[in-house]
Amino acid sequence: QVQLVESGGGLVQAGGSLRLSCAASGRTLSSYNMGWFRQAPGKEREFVASISRSGGSRYYADSGKGRFTISRDNAENTVYLQMNSLKPEDTAVYYCAASSSLAVLAVMTTAGGYDYWGQGAQVTVSS
Repeated sequence: QVQLVESGGGLVQAGGSLRLSCAASGRTLSSYNMGWFRQAPGKEREFVASISRSGGSRYYADSGKGRFTISRDNAENTVYLQMNSLKPEDTAVYYCAASSSLAVLAVMTTAGGYDYWGQGAQVTVSS
């Protein structure tokens, strides 16, 4: 089992940047594909980005392409989400998640494909 803790959320103006971190404990993070999801008030949780166990493959939702970058440091047991050019519509609680699935990243865009979740980090983008 793995425990995930997000950090780095906060309030930022439109056009600004934030970097979210997801620290894992309990099991080595390299055992899992990792993903970031977000959930805005009144909306369903939606996929943001995912990264393979080695970090060699990444997949992004259209909403974040060109603005968001997912990365990982397996030695530090941490996954990151760098968010640039933030927009008010990026406001949400951001969750990291771990998946033991062997499926390709392109199909791992639903919450049901992930086994473990963090508690979430609030990101608020003001206009």
